[in-house]
Amino acid sequence: MQKSIVNPRKPARRSAWRTLVQYRTLIFMCLPAIIFFFIFSYMPMPGAYIAFTNFQYNKGIFASPFVGLKNFQFLFISGQLGLLLRNTVLYNIAFIVLGNVVQLAFAILLNEVTNKIYKKSAQSIMFLPYFISDVLVSLLVYNLLNFDFGFVSHIVRSLGGEMPKVYQNAGAWPFIIVLVNLWKSTGYGTVVYFAAITGMDSSMMEAAQIDGANAWQRIKYITLPTLKPTVIILFLFAIGGILKGNFGLFYNLVGNNAMLFNTTDIIETYVYRSMMNSFNFSQSSAVGLFQSVVGFFIVLGANAFVKHLDPDYALF
Repeated sequence: MQKSIVNPRKPARRSAWRTLVQYRTLIFMCLPAIIFFFIFSYMPMPGAYIAFTNFQYNKGIFASPFVGLKNFQFLFISGQLGLLLRNTVLYNIAFIVLGNVVQLAFAILLNEVTNKIYKKSAQSIMFLPYFISDVLVSLLVYNLLNFDFGFVSHIVRSLGGEMPKVYQNAGAWPFIIVLVNLWKSTGYGTVVYFAAITGMDSSMMEAAQIDGANAWQRIKYITLPTLKPTVIILFLFAIGGILKGNFGLFYNLVGNNAMLFNTTDIIETYVYRSMMNSFNFSQSSAVGLFQSVVGFFIVLGANAFVKHLDPDYALF
């Protein structure tokens, strides 16, 4: 007797409208962010076409003559592309690696503090540099390191030493720029990691304490593994901008000091100086599009690598 094969009924797909109705509260909370990114990120995307045109003011973007990839030759024939890529990538690697390590360490240390008043005060004080303008930061650095009347120069001379001319020494500026960036960004990143730590299940910590685990063991076996998804996601977000530098920080700290360009010149500062007089929007747009496309493929590659190791930690 032939057995009848009964196909199990597939669960009915939930309609998009029912999903919107069910999660309407969460979608409503996300609505401001959705509108923001739609207006400022997606609506301007057609303007990227300017990178392929010889932009003329009287004709507009889409009526300007199409020149193909001619604008992209600007960086490649400048003879500075290798130097600019080296500086931009190395600075961003230092910012990402050192920044995340320092931020993670401070967040864990804050979590171990039991005094609530001190903990909140420390977070506020650490967060303040993030809001300081790069112009004021450059002024602060100048008044610290200036050879003639800088604060550090005064201390060195009072101790009988000789202050080096920092603004003529290109080798010193990678350390200065990395330290200034850490000073500005550590507070913000610490708050992000600290928020992830406070969202952890407290019962795990309580169980570990009952079992006799000390602070280091709790950090090693509970806190760090719990923060692993957050670290990976922030890393994937950051690596997408590895070809984009912090123009405000670099330009305000260094300015047009040609003696420092060998170690401080990045893609954004070079393009800005090159376009100051010509106002060639097409070439500058081509550079920006080049950075975005390369960053996009870097994110895809990094995400594929993470997905291969552990699919749960991938972005998509």
